[in-house]
Amino acid sequence: MQTQKLVRAALIAAIYVFLVYLFAGVSFGIFQFRPAEALTLLPMIYPEAVPALFVGVFLSNVLGGLGPWDIFGGSLVTLLAAWVTYRYKHTRVAYASPIIFNAFLISIYLRVIFQVPYLLSVVGIGASQILSVLVLGIPLVRLLEKRNQSEL
Repeated sequence: MQTQKLVRAALIAAIYVFLVYLFAGVSFGIFQFRPAEALTLLPMIYPEAVPALFVGVFLSNVLGGLGPWDIFGGSLVTLLAAWVTYRYKHTRVAYASPIIFNAFLISIYLRVIFQVPYLLSVVGIGASQILSVLVLGIPLVRLLEKRNQSEL
């Protein structure tokens, strides 16, 4: 069972990095579309997704080129959001945490990197997160839950 969880965590991290790399042209910046953020709801189903998302974001942000703030800051914000998503699974808090934490915390350093007003950064990141988390993430979680139930 532990091996299965380790493999699943590695797969989640790898898929996150692959999706960011695939959509690299639109995965970074104030106004971005990062489909990989759909994976941020996976801690509701798989606890091992919490560290997997941290690793995936860390590696993706190394490739992203925005520097240490994004590498370390983005990874830690994701770790916090993933833990809250796991802790409050299937509540509004779980669905909102990746959106709220990213919009308000990532924007703190993105406003400095891109020299834009903080509120503009919050709106840009928030809109991106809403699209990725709610539009892509919810159907992904439902599909995986249905798949997990059929395996039982």
